[in-house]
Amino acid sequence: MGDAVPPSVVPATKPLLLGVSLKLYLDNAASQAWAHGVAAAVGGHPAVVDGRVRLFALPSLPALHAVRDAFEGTPIAVGAQDLHWAERGAYTGAVSGADLLDAGCTFVEVGHAERRRLFGETDEVVARKLAAATRSGLTPILCIGEETERPVEDAVAASTAQLAAALAGLDDAVRGEVIVAYEPVWAIGRPQPAPAGHVRGVVAALREILDGDPRITDSWVIYGGSARSGSLSNLGSSVDGLFMGRFAHDPEDFARTVDEAARLRT
Repeated sequence: MGDAVPPSVVPATKPLLLGVSLKLYLDNAASQAWAHGVAAAVGGHPAVVDGRVRLFALPSLPALHAVRDAFEGTPIAVGAQDLHWAERGAYTGAVSGADLLDAGCTFVEVGHAERRRLFGETDEVVARKLAAATRSGLTPILCIGEETERPVEDAVAASTAQLAAALAGLDDAVRGEVIVAYEPVWAIGRPQPAPAGHVRGVVAALREILDGDPRITDSWVIYGGSARSGSLSNLGSSVDGLFMGRFAHDPEDFARTVDEAARLRT
């Protein structure tokens, strides 16, 4: 019987996951143009077509249908940047997971640092939204990360506490896929991502929690926070992929990251 795979190492057969959030940077026309550019650049990429690399994009809500239509005929999935914790009710301006699923979403982002900082989302709110995503049949992308730069052991403590709080609301009867995006808040917007050794230490701790939760049928831990071309090679097998922002706004730059992922899954 072979040796067990350490929790900090991703099996080579597992597809790499590359996601892009457009936040509110692009208007509808620019979002659609970006999506057509991405579809042309990587929609037919052999590693994307055969599933070695999985791709998803999270446009702004008004651009969702245009981006979805631009990806038609490709394996690239779409998702939303937020959802409400209830499916129906007197919640002005809210969008439910059920409606996002009906609109063609596969993924939904939950708990981004900007949602916490700008909109006051607490651990409790994030937990309710994570539970709503899984109930709705969406794959949540749960954003986790410490706010200030600190030693890796402190970052592990802060990040695992966030993850435990978010998972506390999951329904025991629901089984599904969960993606955790480790995004140290202090690294977001910087020219360079967090150091590889720091990322590896936190990701290994997050993966250990996910692997031990029977409610989660499959889990992924991807890295965000100024993720860019070269980040995957630098991080090696310690992550399941990347969650990208502005460094993927040029479809050709994004294509280089897809090529990089394909080389790691050859």
